[in-house]
Order: sequence, then structure tokens, then C-alpha cells
Amino acid sequence: TLQAIQRVGQAVNLAVGRFVTVGEAIANENHELKEEMSVACIEARRAGETIAQLTDVASLDHPESDSHITIFTDKTGVVKAARLLLSSVTKVLVLADRIVIKQIITSRNKVLATMEQLEKVSSFQEFVQIFSQFGNEMVEFAHLTGDRQNDLKDEKKKARMAASRAVLEKCTMMLLTASKTCLRHPDCESARINKDGVFHRMRLALEQVIEIVTDSRPNGENEVAPISIYSGIKEFKNKVEGLRENLYFLSKENLSTMLEVILEHTEDFTDSAYTSHEHREHILELSKQAKMELEQLVSVWMQAQNQKTKDLMEDLEVAILKTCQCMDELKREVHSAATSLAADLLKYHTDHMVLKALKITGVEGNLEAVAEYTCKLSEQKEQLVEMCRLLRHVSGTEPLEITCIHAEDTFQVTGPQIISAAETLALHPSSKIAKENLEVFCEAWESQLSDMSLLLREINDVFEGRRGEKRVYLSLPRPGKHNANLKALKPVKLDTEEQAKIAKLGLELHLLTSDVDSETEKWEDQDNEIVQHGQGMSSMAYSMYLFTRKELDSVHRLYKFL
Repeated sequence: TLQAIQRVGQAVNLAVGRFVTVGEAIANENHELKEEMSVACIEARRAGETIAQLTDVASLDHPESDSHITIFTDKTGVVKAARLLLSSVTKVLVLADRIVIKQIITSRNKVLATMEQLEKVSSFQEFVQIFSQFGNEMVEFAHLTGDRQNDLKDEKKKARMAASRAVLEKCTMMLLTASKTCLRHPDCESARINKDGVFHRMRLALEQVIEIVTDSRPNGENEVAPISIYSGIKEFKNKVEGLRENLYFLSKENLSTMLEVILEHTEDFTDSAYTSHEHREHILELSKQAKMELEQLVSVWMQAQNQKTKDLMEDLEVAILKTCQCMDELKREVHSAATSLAADLLKYHTDHMVLKALKITGVEGNLEAVAEYTCKLSEQKEQLVEMCRLLRHVSGTEPLEITCIHAEDTFQVTGPQIISAAETLALHPSSKIAKENLEVFCEAWESQLSDMSLLLREINDVFEGRRGEKRVYLSLPRPGKHNANLKALKPVKLDTEEQAKIAKLGLELHLLTSDVDSETEKWEDQDNEIVQHGQGMSSMAYSMYLFTRKELDSVHRLYKFL
């Protein structure tokens, strides 16, 4: 036991020493916090050394060392050292956190400054140079925010950060092609609108990242969390069930107001043109029943407050159970309405016929046909936006609610951007860059639709109580083992850090590919063999990355099916 105590003390001291070394290195690189960090490091090191001295109990084996102070003779000293260690380590962590936040803000400011330059650029050569710098800055920002996202403990903030970073990643390629299209067709109004939309969305995403890392809102506004039917029902049921313990902890008016708010939100379903007649009728019936059950509950509850007889308490229990059961049925009905609508829409739009038609008619320069298909895309956008709004009500967790809101914003913004890109192509049907630009925005739409399928599955998992199961991914076959039997492959879990690394590498490759494409734009002879070879290599590299991502997903789905 004495040897174990001594080993623990030494281990603590060594760990503190390593920790302090890192803190001191951070202090040397950040002069404005150097003094505070140095003091905290000194305190931590002193506390670690004190603990090591007090746990040095080897002298107890030697009677002549009776005067030696140890953990057994100075318990107060150990407590003081432990408290000093805790406070000093906390100071170091807080200071380090301030430095990380400052790094993210500085990185954001660099990105914003370069974006301003990109907006004003007037030549391809200048654009290529500035975009190369912008790419490097975006990669640095992605690294910093990715690490920060992994460190966040609040799942809600983590979801918001993931949404903002997803916007920035996708918009980087959009910004490239939209800017190139504007440079190629400077007098085209639809091209300018398309480009301005990308810049605006990126600025909003950058601002949201800073709000998350600094835990602040612009102008001191408090964040108003959107209220969903699920969260409303959960809170309402908690209050109703609380009557078993305390008949006086809330008023009947309070309970009635809570139900009214829930039923107001169900109008999002009953008023929706996309809700089936059957679901609408069931929701209205259950809403009416919920009011009746609450009236009965309030009646028995008021009587029980005046006279707590056994019969009245039994009646109250029955009323509580019936009210909660009715709310559960309402919850199931809105869940069924939202998820069945989502499944139908995702299946219906999986062929991307409208997007394909826009690409074809745009290349043909058929403005009339483009206008016709843009109307159809607007209708599709409204359907998908409504789907996201209804799914948010039944998502079940705050992170999934945030993901639904992000999806809604994406469809809301990307729809008009596709339309402006298609109009530009129709006006300039022979423009390769206008065609590429439309492709990029269409891919973003298709990607969001694909993400919705995953989101729908997660929402169903939460509803059915499967939340918490970690998804398992299969590794790709290793070199030399391409003929291995699929059943021999073992599932490999990709943790958050590994997934973040893959995303970072993808963004870096994406930006390098864009640099190559931008550079080759300067060559007047686009049929030059070197230009074609460079573009081919660039395209192949990024395609391999995309294939790898899709392959991981498809293998994962196959594994789940088997």
C-alpha cells in the first residue's frame, strides 16, 4: 500500500510536469497572457511537487526518519496541495481556452478580409492568387473549428457548429465557381446574384461559429430556442405527472396554456397542404380529446385540493394516466404524419428530374423551358422546406432539431441559387464555367436530399428508442486482399476525431483541386495537352476522395442490411 501511494504521488507529479510544460509553451507564444499563464503553471508545478513529497512514504520503513512529514502526518497539507493543483490546472485550461477562441476569431477575420478582396477582384489572374490564399485560410479555419467541435460538451452547440462548418465547406466550392462565372460574364445580373448569395451565406456561417465559440449573441440578444411539439408534450406530461407528488405546485391556467401552445403547433400539420386527410383528421380528433381529458383532470384535481379522499386520489390517478396516454397518441400521430411525408417526398425526388432538365435546357439556351423548370424547382423547394419544418416538431432531441433547421435553411437558400445559375447558363449556353457552376449548386441540392434520408433514419431511431447505438463502418479492403470474402471483414468504428480528419483532408484536396482549375483558366488554349492532363489529374484526385466517402457509406449500408 505504501509503495502504491508513492507511485500515485510520483505519477501525479510527472503528469503535472508534462501539463505545465505545454502550458509554458503556450505562454511563450501568447505574450498578452504570458504572465497569467506563467503564474498558474508555477502554482500547478508547486502543487504537484508538494503531493510527491507528501506521498514519499519510503522513509516510514526507517525509524530514524520519524520526523519526515508524509501523507499520514500532514493530511491538511495534502488537502491544500490538491486544492491548489485543481485551481491552478483549471486556470491553465481557462487561459488556454481563451487562446483557442482568440485563434479562431483571428482566423475568421483573415477569411473575412480575403473574402472582401475576392468580391472586388476584376481579373482571373488576381482571382487565382487571392483564392489560393483564401483556400489556405479556410483549411486553417476548418482545422481550428473541427478541433473545437470535438471539444464541445454541449450537444446542441456541437450540432450548430457542425451545421455552420458544413455550410462553409460546401460554399467554398460554390464561391469558386460563382466568382469565376461572374468574372467570365461580368455584365450578367443572374451571375452576380448567384455570387452575392454565396458570400452572404458564408458570412452568416462565419458569424454563427464565433457566436458558438464565444457563447454570445449579436447586440446582446438571447437565443430563442424553437419550440417543438415533442418538447412541449414532454414538459406538459412532466407537469401533469408532478400532480401525484404535489397538488399545489402549478395552477390550472398554467397547464391549460401549455396545452394551448402544443395544439397551436399541431396546426402546422393540420394547415399543411402536404398532410394527408387521414392524418389531419386523426390529429384534430386527438386535439379535441386532449382538451376534454384536461378538463376532466382539472375538475378532479380541484376537488382533490379541497378534500384528499382515497376515491378522489384514485380518480386523479386515472385522469393523469388518460391525459398522458392521449398526449402520447398525439405524439405518435404527428410523428407518423411527418415521417411518412418525408419518406414519400424523398422517394419522389430521388431521380432529380427537375435538376437534369434544368441542365439540359440551360445548355440548349432555352430560356422558356428554363423558366418552366425553375417554377417546378420552386414548388419542390416549398415541399422540402415544409417537410423540414414538420420533421423538426418530431425530431426528439435538440441536436436533431438544429439539423432540421439547417436543412430547411439549405433548401430555402440553394433553390434560388440553382435558379440564378440556370438562368446564367441559358443566357450563355456555350460557357463551360456557367455549366460547371450549375453542376456545383445541383450537387449541393442532391447532397442535402441524401442527408435528409440519414436524418429521417435518426429521427425514427430516437422515436423507437434506438438512440445511442453507435454506427459501425466497414473498412475498405486492404491492398493485396481485394478477393477477401465480405463476411470476413470486421466492422471498424470511426470515432469523431477520425471523421473530422477525413473531412479536413477532403476540404484540403477540394481546395487544391480548385486551385488547379483556376490556374488552368488562364491558359488561352484550353485544348492544350498539358492543360487537359492537369485538369484530368485534378478531377481524378477529387473524384477518388468522393468515391471513397460514398463507398464507405454504401459498404456501411450493406453491412447493416446483412
